[in-house]
Amino acid sequence: MNEPTHALPEMPEPMPPEDRAHDPLAVALGNASLLGVGYLMLRRRRLAAAAAVVTVVLVSRLVSTARPAYEIAVLVWWVAVVAHGWFLARRGGSGVALRRQSVVALCITLSVLLAVALLRFDASRIEESVTEARERGDCAGVSSAQDRVWFGHRVADAPLSARGDESVEACDRLRSARTELNTALTGNTDALDEGFGTLASVLAEPGNEKTVETTLTGFLGGLPAKDPCTTVTVTDWLRDRKRSDDVLDRSADTARRTAPAALVGCGDELMADSSWQDARAHYERLLDRYPGDELADKARKGARKATQSIELANVRSLLAPGSGTQPEYCSRPAKYSGAKPMGKGTNRALFYTGNTYGDDYTDKLPGSWKAADAADAVLVVCMGEDTFGTSVRTCPYQGRTSGSTTYVTFHKIAIPVKVYEVRTGKLVAKRKIQINGSSCPSLITYFTAGDSDSGPPTTRYVSESKSDVRSAFRPLVVR
Repeated sequence: MNEPTHALPEMPEPMPPEDRAHDPLAVALGNASLLGVGYLMLRRRRLAAAAAVVTVVLVSRLVSTARPAYEIAVLVWWVAVVAHGWFLARRGGSGVALRRQSVVALCITLSVLLAVALLRFDASRIEESVTEARERGDCAGVSSAQDRVWFGHRVADAPLSARGDESVEACDRLRSARTELNTALTGNTDALDEGFGTLASVLAEPGNEKTVETTLTGFLGGLPAKDPCTTVTVTDWLRDRKRSDDVLDRSADTARRTAPAALVGCGDELMADSSWQDARAHYERLLDRYPGDELADKARKGARKATQSIELANVRSLLAPGSGTQPEYCSRPAKYSGAKPMGKGTNRALFYTGNTYGDDYTDKLPGSWKAADAADAVLVVCMGEDTFGTSVRTCPYQGRTSGSTTYVTFHKIAIPVKVYEVRTGKLVAKRKIQINGSSCPSLITYFTAGDSDSGPPTTRYVSESKSDVRSAFRPLVVR
């Protein structure tokens, strides 16, 4: 009997190695992350590394320059790596879809895109906050809002983040302008030039009108400065500044509002320092520029007072003792319009003698006729040298040793005088006054040369008394 034959089981034919299939969609999605994930799925590590390097370079350039051209370059690079990944996957595999690859690639790419979208959204909110603060003129708010920007925002939306940086930089320049303008409030016109130059350059950039206006308002609020003369320096510069037909022209209005009081205040300070020429210039500047201002009357009085102070100083200088017997005033008079006019009654006078050796005539005049200074004088009396006036009497005198008789004629004391009115500097009298006195005393004294005695001189002055001197000078000062 034949034993049953046991057949060996058929061995399955060896399967061909599994074709490693790659889903083109998964690879494309992986590359859409710009991290080279799709290339890693294809085991193209070098391509993945190269793609990552290019991405890093483009992003770094985008962040550092914030130029829209680099945003376009990143977009073109994104399209290129997505298309290239799809092409490689389609060419290298059987086309069998692998669900897990798609899910992984989708999750990675969506995470990247979602992060970029959120960062761009947040960057736009920050930029809105920066814009609102800038439109309020709030530089502190601009800086505070822009401080929220970090590297992620710059990667996601570099141009938008850069606009915020530009706003902060403009505010930094305005802070510098504020410092320059604060220095200008000390009267530094160079700082004014620099400060307004900075304001103009920032204003030339769109969107900075309010921040510039706020900075300008802060500066103008510092006027008037503590020192009125400093205020005049600043307001003169602002007044002379060339119009720019923008918000900076507000400075001219402030100058017009502030200058009158500053001009008067500075004029008063200069008057107190005896700088009368400069004081008058400040008063007159107000009258020339702002004739209708409420301070015009005060400026007019100040100018008149300054003029009188200048005149008085000049008169005092001319009356100062010189090298001659009379002061310069007697030959070159000048007016002092602040003096009292000549009128009825006693006109107080300053008396100046022309005698080389002096005289004692003015000592015999009443104190009420004499002025202490040009400030309270009505007249200036300039006296020439004494000469013999009208003869009064002739008397015989016998020489002491010779015994001969000499006839001596006594004369009045003649003095040429010029009288000037201090108020106008005009000559009001030019005459020769004569002082009378007693004559023919019982004895006269005289000097002889050696032992010879030729007798006394034949002409002599009368002996004047206090009343005689006053009678001669009275017509000059009493009207």
